[in-house]
Amino acid sequence: MPANRASAVAIATLVAMALAGSGCFDAPKIEDRWTRVDLLGSNLAPGAGLPAGSADSITASVDVIYRRIVTGYAVAELRSSSVPATAVALAPNAPRVPMAQNIDLILANSVTRGRAVRAVTGWDHLIQHIDFSFQGTVPATVDSSSAGLFLLCYLGSGVKIERPGQADTVIVTPYTSQPYQILPVGLELAVQ
Repeated sequence: MPANRASAVAIATLVAMALAGSGCFDAPKIEDRWTRVDLLGSNLAPGAGLPAGSADSITASVDVIYRRIVTGYAVAELRSSSVPATAVALAPNAPRVPMAQNIDLILANSVTRGRAVRAVTGWDHLIQHIDFSFQGTVPATVDSSSAGLFLLCYLGSGVKIERPGQADTVIVTPYTSQPYQILPVGLELAVQ
């Protein structure tokens, strides 16, 4: 091997070792590997107070950033929960993995107060923008079953139900974050 080629190989090896040692080859964070729902805007702010018993028009603008093929439904929903807002941390800029776990807990311990649903199909690296608009009804009284009020945006599987003489509806089962590798998003709200 000529001297110039040997020194070029040695330099390339040193550069590769330096890059590996500097962390350039670390695995991407979960936020960059899992499908993610990002809340870009809403007419509700984190911690916003809604009057008890009111019916409010709610809007939410989200981007779904797919990291694998996902088919199902995107949902924006107002939910009242037995989980108090003080027990969780939900906000568009909150740490995503703990927020996803909190949303899983809220979805398992809450009831809907209004929602919008849209069928979605996505594949790796697709970014899908969705604007939601719906009516949400705030609980008239606050008790242990409605200690927390949340705006949640998530993905799930669903079954469309046709109802004679009424609008069709969709029964949605939320995808839990860990097994489906999906990061939902939400906001904590308050009942005034």
